[in-house]
Amino acid sequence: MPTHLKAGDPAPDFEALTTDGHKVRLADYKGKKLILYFYPRDDTPGCTKQACSLRDNIGPIAAKGAAILGVSTQGTESHQAFTKKYNLNFPLLADTEGRVGRAYGVLGGDGLVAKLKSAAGMADRVTFVIDENGRIASVIDKPDVGRHAEEVINLL
Repeated sequence: MPTHLKAGDPAPDFEALTTDGHKVRLADYKGKKLILYFYPRDDTPGCTKQACSLRDNIGPIAAKGAAILGVSTQGTESHQAFTKKYNLNFPLLADTEGRVGRAYGVLGGDGLVAKLKSAAGMADRVTFVIDENGRIASVIDKPDVGRHAEEVINLL
């Protein structure tokens, strides 16, 4: 299910707990670019490749003025284990009720597959590049998990 959001749209506000249990909101990133990437599940092959691609390239991403937040529906305990196992150097958001995913159009939707994924708490793999003013600058609907950081850097 492709998201309904597109470049130029205001990014929906959100509030969720990070890996370490702190609440964050979109407003916390005002004045900074934000890579907000949604992924289906912690510690699965594609999600691990994607997270590690971003982890390994956090320097060039930060040099372009951007922060990274990963979002899935698992809780903070799952995120903590995933972060520790792969030495992730950016926070993950625990979207346990799916509010952030639904706001960004990556969780739920029409059709049997979308309903089954949503029932299992699995968001679509979509990345939003949000500009310093809280607007969506770019959307990557089908990220290449192994080269995801490169895709992101090219858009910053």
